[in-house]
Formats: sequence, C-alpha cells, structure tokens
Amino acid sequence: MIVDPKTLGAEESYKLLTGIVVPRPIAWVTTLNRLGKVNLAPFSAFTFVSPKPPMIGISIGRKGDTYKDTANNILAREEFVVNIADQGLTELVHASSEEMPEDVSECEALGIETAPSEAIATPYVMAAPVAMECRFRQCIEFGDTRSRFIVGEILRFHVRDGLLKNGKITTLELNPICRLGGPNYATLGEVVTMRSVYQTPKTTKTEPHGE
Repeated sequence: MIVDPKTLGAEESYKLLTGIVVPRPIAWVTTLNRLGKVNLAPFSAFTFVSPKPPMIGISIGRKGDTYKDTANNILAREEFVVNIADQGLTELVHASSEEMPEDVSECEALGIETAPSEAIATPYVMAAPVAMECRFRQCIEFGDTRSRFIVGEILRFHVRDGLLKNGKITTLELNPICRLGGPNYATLGEVVTMRSVYQTPKTTKTEPHGE
C-alpha cells in the first residue's frame, strides 16, 4: 500500500504519523498562565536537543486556528517545567489532556499536588519521578499547521531519590509511560541490553609460563 501525503488532510496525516512514530516519550508540561493559574498538559512529540547546556524540545500544535495554552504561556512567561510521569500517573496524564477554561487549573481540578521550583516561578508535579525546570530559548514554526517546536534550557533537574546511580537514571525504576497512536499508552515492557559497538573486547590476562 502506498500513501501519498498530498492526499491527506492535517488530521489524517496526524493519525498516520502518531501510529508510526511509536513509542513516544511524554512531556507532562506545567506552565503559568496570565491569571497565575498552573496549566498542566501532556505532549508526546518530545526529545532532547543538546547535552551542554542541556536542552529539550517539544512540538506543540494548534487546534483549528488557535495555539494551545501551553505554547502561549511559555512564550509569555519564557519558562516551563517538563515532568516525566511513571506508570502510576497514567490516568492523570490522560485526564490532563482535556481542555479546561483558562481560570481552571488542571492541577487543582485533578487533585495533583505541585511544589515550588528553584530557578523559575512555575511549579513542578510532586509525584513525578523526574522534573526539569526550563528557560525558554527558541521557537520554530513548521508546516502548513504552523506547529511550534519550542526549545528550553534545563536549569534544574529534580530526580527522585534512588533513581540516579553513577550519573545515569535507572530506567526500570523510573518506569516511564509512553504514547502510542490514539488514546493508547504503554510502559517499557521487555528491556534488552546490548553490548556497546564501541566496547573494547575483554581480554584475559595470562601469567607467563615458568621455566
């Protein structure tokens, strides 16, 4: 079967892509709106773009001709927090995707506790095993739908005690959720550890033979 993208509308193309580009990590983003209310929403077009300084990027689309609140809040305040949710937070992540009036905070409506950040005014989700305080750095618009790819520099990492070992996150203990096509989510499942292609083969040291 061959599909010509020119025959697809924006929504049809979105459904196709989100079923192909899987699994996708979820950025559970907190922002502050102009009323000072905490907005919380999940976005699954999310990745890191730079290790030094650490930067992450989120693609935020539009609904019709209107940009989503998260994008508007980030551009207005120039800050945001990306929270990483684990399996126990799946239902709350999905529920927070529902649009709410500007004067209603998703955190308050869903009973999600937040805590003050260190470097910015926007709070983070207390239950999230990882949260990243970000300062806005760049916004690029793409395509006919003018989706906004927003990049932020991470100013602080909040990591649950015990997750960080020897500078690395213990992924199985993090137990993050990911997004599939439609209203479908998944967890890690089986994890396969491969030998690094750059690893020097181990050699066995032998003692010299005696005379």
